[in-house]
Amino acid sequence: MNIRRSSLQWRYTTAMVVVFMLMLILTLGLWFQQMSGERQTFEIARQSTQSLLRAQLRQSGEAQVHQLADSLANPLYFFDLEDVGNLARDAKRAPNVTYVLVYDPQGRILHDGSGDIPAYGRPMQDALASRIVAANGPMVLQAGERIDVSRPISVGNERLGGVRIGYSSSAAAQAEEETLSGLRSRLSEVSRRGLWGLLLMCLGLAVVCVFGAVMIQRILVQPIRKLADAAREIESGNFSSPVPVAERNDELGDLVHAFEHMRESVARHDRDMRRAAYSDALTGLANRLAFRADLEQRLREMHGTGCQLALLFADLDDFKGINDTLGHEAGDDVLVQTAARIEHAVAQKDGARTLVARLGGDEFVILLEAVAGTDLRGQATRIAEALVHDLAQPLLLHGRRLVLGTSVGIAVFPDDANTTSQLMKCGDIAMYQAKFAGKNCFRFYSRAVDEDAMQRLRMEQDLRGAWERGEMSVVYQPIYRTRDRVLVGAEALLRWAHPVEGAIAPEAFIPVAEQSGLIDEIGEQVLALSCREAAQWPALADGSRPFVSVNVSGRQLRSSGLFAQVTEALRKSGLAANLLHLEVTETAVIRDVAHAADLLSKLRNLGVRVWLDDFGTGYSSLNHLRRVQVDGLKIDRSFITDLLDDPGDLALTSATMAMAHSLGIVVVAEGVEQRGQYDLLRERDGDFVQGYWLSEPLAAVDFVRLLG
Repeated sequence: MNIRRSSLQWRYTTAMVVVFMLMLILTLGLWFQQMSGERQTFEIARQSTQSLLRAQLRQSGEAQVHQLADSLANPLYFFDLEDVGNLARDAKRAPNVTYVLVYDPQGRILHDGSGDIPAYGRPMQDALASRIVAANGPMVLQAGERIDVSRPISVGNERLGGVRIGYSSSAAAQAEEETLSGLRSRLSEVSRRGLWGLLLMCLGLAVVCVFGAVMIQRILVQPIRKLADAAREIESGNFSSPVPVAERNDELGDLVHAFEHMRESVARHDRDMRRAAYSDALTGLANRLAFRADLEQRLREMHGTGCQLALLFADLDDFKGINDTLGHEAGDDVLVQTAARIEHAVAQKDGARTLVARLGGDEFVILLEAVAGTDLRGQATRIAEALVHDLAQPLLLHGRRLVLGTSVGIAVFPDDANTTSQLMKCGDIAMYQAKFAGKNCFRFYSRAVDEDAMQRLRMEQDLRGAWERGEMSVVYQPIYRTRDRVLVGAEALLRWAHPVEGAIAPEAFIPVAEQSGLIDEIGEQVLALSCREAAQWPALADGSRPFVSVNVSGRQLRSSGLFAQVTEALRKSGLAANLLHLEVTETAVIRDVAHAADLLSKLRNLGVRVWLDDFGTGYSSLNHLRRVQVDGLKIDRSFITDLLDDPGDLALTSATMAMAHSLGIVVVAEGVEQRGQYDLLRERDGDFVQGYWLSEPLAAVDFVRLLG
């Protein structure tokens, strides 16, 4: 640093000597350059004056053309050449105007301000004509000593033509010479008087510069250089470098103190920004940015080493329903509790290097790097099992017990992928496969899983807009009263006729619609259509009206808008509420029993009947029947299929009907495909039956014909 300061002082001294010598040379040079300077100054004045006069000419020309164009609009619109000629002649009398041309949209001359208009109808042939005719706005063009100003003329969106005026700059040149003639003599006189003063000022300035440079070097340059060195250290991320000690009680001392405070503030903000940039504000876990950086670093270190790494994607099942029904604050509480459970589950598994992060929403990821000699897939399996188990335990949320499942997908490096993006994609696909497998489980990535996911993705894309394109329809499967086999209603069933694949089974596209959220829109359309068509069905032989039964998905049940959709469908269709039966599954109800009980109670108060669908395949809990009141149970077809051959199915079916009747609940048996099944159900006092033995699903017109 001492050598550097000595060298800098020598450079400043040398610079001052050079400056002084340059001052002397400049002073001598001024004597020889005086005449040249006068000529240059005069030329600058000439150019400035010329530019000013030409600018004035252009401005006045633009104003005149603008005014003339406005005046010509009405005569041109009515093709009044006499008024056009009068206006053109008036404009041509203006100073410096050499010609006035009024033209039509094709550039043909309509008037030139002359009496007999010899050029009438001829196209303008000069070099500027094509540009002027094609212009959509005012144009000012220079052609030698002539300035051409033009403007199109329009009325509304209709273009009538345009006008152009040529101005001569010769008058401007004469005024320029008159103005500069006096300036030349005065400039020479002022230049001679100022030369001596300039020489004296240069000499004094040289003395002041030398003295000022010495003082600046000692007072400012050296301390500021030290501050610059400290600033470079801060720029490189070193916030602990020393700052020059402020020994002076002046502005420079204040600057040093302020710099020290700034360094401390920047260091503090840097720590806060790093923490905010690499951690999730809600859960405190690493965020997506930190996770990707860590994963990329580990993959770089592991390439070619034969080591393995596992990526576990964990996504909460049906989390969107929490935000929709309980609000985003409750959703945030769920995410915080989930993050704590994930960290606890991962911490219990020793022998591996892990990182837990939240990628966003309800999606969490665990990075698992096994130590040498351990089974990575086995460790990943144990962690996934722990996650599925721990996250399936009830959550306490605002005094309510809430049960959520978790789907976990696992991808392994380098078996499945060898880059960050590919590995994350494989983990994401495996997670979605776990959801498609029934949720609340885990799956390892496989190529077959990837192809299945792509097929589901294509199906989801085809589903979007399928209803609007007329590809979807509703059919009705008749429901009969068991004791006398009288038709009493129908279940509305959704069908999809794909334009390429043909008919697609509901069990194939309904899960995709639920997973993607499309079921909300499709379900609302099915409900509205079923109500409209049921309202038009004729009365039965005994005078009663047939009912329609509509399935409600678990996603719709969790939505806060289902009640409004039902009331709106009933209002618009005019269907009596007691003729609408809504079918909900038991598994959908137990996702949030309190919410389901409240919503279904409101619907029943409207008069809508509620049936519990697929009873016997889920929990089949009497506690649920006690908390969530329903009007009917639908025994799943899996019990009816073996009713004649399996005594166990017969016993369960009989017990279910007896239990339901004791609670005042009607029983509907679906999947009746044989006469014997129907006879057994009638003997045991079943209420309603449906199935292919009685009737297959019918189009709306066919069902109406069956009613008649």
